[in-house]
Amino acid sequence: MKGHNTSVFDAVVVGSGPGGATVARELSLKGKKVLILEWGDNAPIRGTIGQAIRMAALPGRGMLFTNELLGLARGITTGGSSVVFYATAIRPPLDVFRSRGVDLSPGLEEAWRELPIAPLHDELIGPLSRRLMESAGDLGYDWKKLDKMVYQEKCRPECDKCVTGCPYDAKWNARMFIEEAIGSGATLLTGARVRRVLVENRKAFGVEYQRYGTSHQAFASCIVISAGGLGTPVILRASGIKAAGNDFFFDPLIGVFGTVRDVKGGNEFPMACGVHMEDEGYMMTDLGWAGWLYRIFTAEVFRFDRLFSQARTLQIMIKVKDTLGGSLTDAGGVRKKLSEEEKKKFKRGYGQAKKILENAGARNIFRSWYVATHPGGTAKIGDVVDADLKTEFDDLYVCDCSVIPEAWGLPPVLTLIALGKRLAKHLSA
Repeated sequence: MKGHNTSVFDAVVVGSGPGGATVARELSLKGKKVLILEWGDNAPIRGTIGQAIRMAALPGRGMLFTNELLGLARGITTGGSSVVFYATAIRPPLDVFRSRGVDLSPGLEEAWRELPIAPLHDELIGPLSRRLMESAGDLGYDWKKLDKMVYQEKCRPECDKCVTGCPYDAKWNARMFIEEAIGSGATLLTGARVRRVLVENRKAFGVEYQRYGTSHQAFASCIVISAGGLGTPVILRASGIKAAGNDFFFDPLIGVFGTVRDVKGGNEFPMACGVHMEDEGYMMTDLGWAGWLYRIFTAEVFRFDRLFSQARTLQIMIKVKDTLGGSLTDAGGVRKKLSEEEKKKFKRGYGQAKKILENAGARNIFRSWYVATHPGGTAKIGDVVDADLKTEFDDLYVCDCSVIPEAWGLPPVLTLIALGKRLAKHLSA
């Protein structure tokens, strides 16, 4: 094994998504010597379709499939999935964490002050999204603007690059925290895929990783695994923590589409407005898939007659809070099925979305196949980690979606930042 210049760090952070980036940033700002290991690259964000596919849609890497052919997407790049997320800032259910000894309030309020969180300005709301909001309001839904993590002065109307990565630095992503960490002395190694944690006498002291076909080791007094809800449990299992990777969630969703004749849009900020139907167990928002992505999901359900109607198509996303279940294989394969209860939620949500679309004047209404995002719960608080996010091994911590203790159904980025701030304060103390 080749050591990383035989250096010893105060902390090795594995993964650079919102949780890991926050920990790395906070520790670096406090003068700690931090090494960040990221499997993906750090190429400048260009907002191209090709780059987005390489980051989040290559089968077996960014895109995994369940045994029901449900596609499960994740971002493999510096910044993780936050590079291609829709920048929605949802406050976490604090009681879920408080009941397990975790107070997220201080980190959450700190993040709210630091980040550009606000509803979009009216000029950034597209005409199709406005039509949906008006129709839903007419029917009595509390459909309103959602808080977004966006530097709105940099954001461009009629732009559809959120899903491919914003090249204008308008949308906040975890790379921005990584850049701050590097500016404070942290080291970032890309193309580094961590295989296992090095443990002796039940104490973690380093990691083993592959980079450009060669094995390396890096050593630190603290190891933080933030490789995501799918990547983290694979590393933990390889390191001897066999309880990881079971009974997880993955936030399944569908798109519901309908064409109108009197409104034309197409390139719009996605998830600008919507409603959380908490009692029903799902969210409904405008979707705003870019043309190329819309055509993929339209062709997938054989609606070839609608392939080129995106500019006049109202799109509603239904994101369901699924139940915990399933398991990951040791290699990271996903074994989970949608339950009958979850399918009933989708059926109810489709019925509601259809009413909104019909009221908006839409015709030719249809729905997409299932896709999922935000996999987590694979190293839950109270199960695999304790209230300080520590595993059964000393000096080994986890900070990403995998620690969320219950089925979720919400955009998790703000929650992960709050968890990262809390963990960094614990480690610094």
